[in-house]
Amino acid sequence: MKPSPQRPYHGIIPPLVTPLSGSDQLDEPGLKKLIDHLCDGGVHGLFILGTTGEAPSLSHPLRRKMIEHSCKFTEGRLPILVGITDTSFIESVELAHHAAKCGADAVVVAPPYYLPPGQPELLEYLNDLIAELPLPCMLYNMPPLTKVQIGSRVVEQLLDNQGIVGLKDSSGDMSYFHHIENIAHQAGKWSVLMGSELLMMDSVLSGSDGGVTGGANLFPRFFSAAWSAADKGDLETVHRMQKTMIHLQQLYSIGQHASAGIKGIKCALETLGICSARIAEPFRAFNKPEKQAVAALLDTLHQDPLLAADFAALASS
Repeated sequence: MKPSPQRPYHGIIPPLVTPLSGSDQLDEPGLKKLIDHLCDGGVHGLFILGTTGEAPSLSHPLRRKMIEHSCKFTEGRLPILVGITDTSFIESVELAHHAAKCGADAVVVAPPYYLPPGQPELLEYLNDLIAELPLPCMLYNMPPLTKVQIGSRVVEQLLDNQGIVGLKDSSGDMSYFHHIENIAHQAGKWSVLMGSELLMMDSVLSGSDGGVTGGANLFPRFFSAAWSAADKGDLETVHRMQKTMIHLQQLYSIGQHASAGIKGIKCALETLGICSARIAEPFRAFNKPEKQAVAALLDTLHQDPLLAADFAALASS
């Protein structure tokens, strides 16, 4: 599926982890290595400062530094989408202006969390916010963490807002996703992206534009090939790749808490020599038993021929 002016984002757009070298310090060499790994791996864009990027846990100066260095290290090879979600309207606007200054291509915004807005309030908020933004905006539906769904009625009322270019859905609700996909695409507008990793290929088979998959931090070639197979309707390949994707999900359940997914990805990235496993407070990186479990899983995954290209690229970097 080729991008269009109305639906500009497609394929695999990994939600980058934020590599850290200290409690409020960016692991700059690790970030550069990660971005090179993803650019070389055939992905179609980069999404920074999202859930996987731990954005709500980062200081505002660190978020700005992450934007600056991500744009610098990418060197225009891929479009960059920047998460600006915040409880403060002004902070979101200022971060968007900083992203534009650094050369980002679009911003991503979820409903403000902590004090959940009602649907009429959410519609007003989004219209007011988008009017202040210097870049195109992608909506981010993440009700498990924000406590607010971007309801289908709100989506319908926003379809004519020229500042919006798409919606990423991480609700895991396929009924909702198909409804949003249908109303957006029937209007000939918006890229619609799946945020739930295991549902990515099913969503593409049904007509979505791609996925924002955390596992692509590790295996960009695999996820790009999975998207391509689904986009072409190659069901035999999709079936084989879905089995590998299910195996990969073990990485997200090695820990015991909701933070396990991010910890698992970061630990694997450190084990593979890409960047530090340090995680932002209030969380801590895995201890020795969990690290050993991650290493053992990676050893098993190394035997999967569908992941061979990624492991070979990592070995040669």
